[in-house]
Amino acid sequence: MLRYLPFLLVLALWIYAFIDCLNTPEEEVRGLPKVVWVIIILLFGEVLIGPVAWLVAGKARRARPNGATPSEWHRSHRTEWVAPDDNPEFLKSLKDDNKKDEALLKDWEADLRRREEELKRRESGEDPQPPQPPQG
Repeated sequence: MLRYLPFLLVLALWIYAFIDCLNTPEEEVRGLPKVVWVIIILLFGEVLIGPVAWLVAGKARRARPNGATPSEWHRSHRTEWVAPDDNPEFLKSLKDDNKKDEALLKDWEADLRRREEELKRRESGEDPQPPQPPQG
C-alpha cells in the first residue's frame, strides 16, 4: 500500500496545479499565456515539472486586498448578532408568537368549558340549549 503513496502524491499535485491554473484569472498569470500553462501542466505533470513550474513561476502569489483568506474574510464580515437570543428582533417575534398562541389557547379553553357545561346539562336531564355555531 505504501508503494502507491508517491504516485498518489504526484497525482494530487498534478490535479491541484491544473485546477489552480484553470481558476486563476488571466491577469494573475505570469510569464506565459494561461493556455500554455495548462498545456505545460498536462504534458509534464507525471514528472512534476509542469505543476512545480506553475506553482513557482506561473501564478503571481501575493496577498489579495479586502481579506481574500478565509480568516480575514470572516474577521471583516462579522455579523452584529451572534446568537438568536441576543437579537432583539428575534426576541420580539417570539413574544408576538407567544401572544398569538396564548389568545388561541384562551379561545380553546372557553370552547372546552362551553362544551363541558353543555355535556353536564345533557347528562343531568336538563333541557340543553340549542347548539350554537362556534364563534370566531
